[in-house]
Amino acid sequence: MNIQNKTAIVTGASRGIGFAISKALVEEGMTVAGWSRTPPDEFTHERFHHIKADLTIEKSVESAFQSTKDTLGGSIPILINNAGMGYRAPMDEMPSDKWRELFDLNVHGLFYTTKRVIPIMKKCGEGHIINIGSGAGTNGIAQMSAYCGTKFAVVGITESLHQELRDFGVKVSCLSPGSVDTGFSESKKNKLQPEDLAVSVVHMLKCPQNFHYTDIQVRPLQP
Repeated sequence: MNIQNKTAIVTGASRGIGFAISKALVEEGMTVAGWSRTPPDEFTHERFHHIKADLTIEKSVESAFQSTKDTLGGSIPILINNAGMGYRAPMDEMPSDKWRELFDLNVHGLFYTTKRVIPIMKKCGEGHIINIGSGAGTNGIAQMSAYCGTKFAVVGITESLHQELRDFGVKVSCLSPGSVDTGFSESKKNKLQPEDLAVSVVHMLKCPQNFHYTDIQVRPLQP
């Protein structure tokens, strides 16, 4: 896809991976609607528009979607579902509200956002949805059952959506990184940088229309 002058929604755009992706897309000549609860610090650009959104609340997502269309127009060929959070605890010590919070953001927020963008992509006959997964979406990790559960869900949703939308010319991909330096873990081991993921996203978006990455896993070379 030729992404220059196209519009993208990036969720979780205020920091970390979402912020890095937003900056990279703007640098590629795209217009970005960055959805998050708070705007990113010290970043302004004429093609970056912060849209306030709480992805755990469907009414907030609907409001953000309408604001995006009102501000940037109705053509939204690219959606990056990045927003997510993690929480580490054994299942028998996991607070129920934390469990629900993870699923509300990591899974339900993805659903609320994607269902609104799909009709636009179908109508245009093109689009690309990239869901940011995790290595925890294919491998269980002790004390991370809730997070793993949400990321396994993201992988399954991506695979199903790919089959639903491919005949409409819409791509659906899952990009699953290993350890990324986003502050989620205090481990000092070698990690990927958010900017590394942004480079991958740009590459995926620029691929020819009949070339499609459905599932990419990326890891630090020296863990």
